[in-house]
Amino acid sequence: MSVRDLLRDNDERFLGIARRFSAADWSGPSLCERWTNHEVLAHVVVGLSAPLHSVTGAMFRNRGSFDAANAEMAAVLAAVRSPAALLDDVGRLSRTPKGLGRYFPSRLLLGDHVTHELDMVLALGLEPQIPPDVLVAVLNTQVAMPNPFVPAFRNSRGLRLRATDAAWRNGERGPVVEGRAADLVSVLGNRPKVLPRLSGDGVALLEVRLSPPTRTGG
Repeated sequence: MSVRDLLRDNDERFLGIARRFSAADWSGPSLCERWTNHEVLAHVVVGLSAPLHSVTGAMFRNRGSFDAANAEMAAVLAAVRSPAALLDDVGRLSRTPKGLGRYFPSRLLLGDHVTHELDMVLALGLEPQIPPDVLVAVLNTQVAMPNPFVPAFRNSRGLRLRATDAAWRNGERGPVVEGRAADLVSVLGNRPKVLPRLSGDGVALLEVRLSPPTRTGG
């Protein structure tokens, strides 16, 4: 199965879960700093559809900050599109992406979508239902590809990472960090609230790397 097909199938699975969220679930805070679950969903739609001129315009208004532009676009879209409408957007755009979604590599979009699904379900106290092959694909991309939007590549350097529920490990030397594959994805993506779910002598180092001076939003 291609990464593009994996992304589409995973988005369909996510939609089945997210359509059961209540209004209170959508308005509650996610693990993604400053964003509600509704705004996280809007961000996913932005990534699948935003025209390049909209991104550059938002960055201009926010003094060149992609993080601030990203937050603005998600908040603006969430203000005019209900969660139900945004879920319909994800279903349509996952099959036929537009704007940024046409050019962003599928493997990076998969990591973005999985990370943000975890932002929502973990914040709601739910257990992730993401298939192991999807999580392994995301982890392989995270530790191998520097990503200007997600600091997982930097966060993983010099650590021996071990998934306890999937056939995945990375690194031969350095302190050990062990945990479920979903929790590793979330923490490597700079979600410090998930750190207590990990174990090993490398967790303290990982915590330092996730400290506020180096943490990005969204």
